[in-house]
Amino acid sequence: MPQVKRTPLADQAAELLLERIRAGEWKLGEKLPGETTLAPQLGVGRSTVREAIRQLAGRGVLASRQGAGVFVTALDAPEDWDAVLRRSDIATVIEARIAIESEAAALAAARRTPADLRAIRRALARRSEHRSEIESHVDTDTEFHRAIVAAAHNPILLELFDGFTPRLRAAMIEMLRLRKRFGGEADHDTHVELADAIAGRDEAAAAALSRAHLRSMQESLG
Repeated sequence: MPQVKRTPLADQAAELLLERIRAGEWKLGEKLPGETTLAPQLGVGRSTVREAIRQLAGRGVLASRQGAGVFVTALDAPEDWDAVLRRSDIATVIEARIAIESEAAALAAARRTPADLRAIRRALARRSEHRSEIESHVDTDTEFHRAIVAAAHNPILLELFDGFTPRLRAAMIEMLRLRKRFGGEADHDTHVELADAIAGRDEAAAAALSRAHLRSMQESLG
C-alpha cells in the first residue's frame, strides 16, 4: 500500500522562504537576514536553512555572494518547463514555435556555415524519403527544423526547440492520424524554399517562409 511521504525539512523551509518572498517581505535585490535570524523563525536548524537557500539559489530565486550574504534575485520560482508544456495545447506550442523558429531561420540565413547547410540539405533529403509513414515523417521533419535552429548558432534557441520536441512529436502524430493527409508536394516545396532562402542568405525570406509554414499548421488545427 502507498504510504504518506514526509517532506524533508529543507524542502519545507525553502517553500516557506519562497512564500515570504512572493508576499513581498524582501524586495528584488534585497539581502536576506542571516541564518541565525531565519533558523528560529522557520523552526529549523541553521544547516536546514543553508540547504533551503541552496535549493532556492538553484531555482534562480536567491544568490549567495561571498562575504556579502544572500540576496533576492527573483520574486518567484519559474514553473517546471515540462509541466508547462504538458499543460499547453498544441496550438499554443506552435505559437511559441513561430516566435522561436522564424527568428532562428533569419539568424540561420545570416550565420550558417557550409557544414550547417549540408546538415540542412541532408535532413531535407531524409524528410523527402519519409513522407508515407507518420512517425518517420514527424521525426525527419523535426530533424530538418532542428538543423535550421542549430544553424542559428544560438544555444538558447536550440534548447527551447529541444524542450518542445517531446510534446510536439506526440501532438503532431495524433494530428496527422486524424487528418490522414500529410507529406504532399506543396508542403515539401515549402521546406525546399526555406532551405534555399537560408542557402541564399535571404534573412527576410527565411523568416517569412518559416512563419507562414507554421501559421498554416496552426490554422489547420481549427
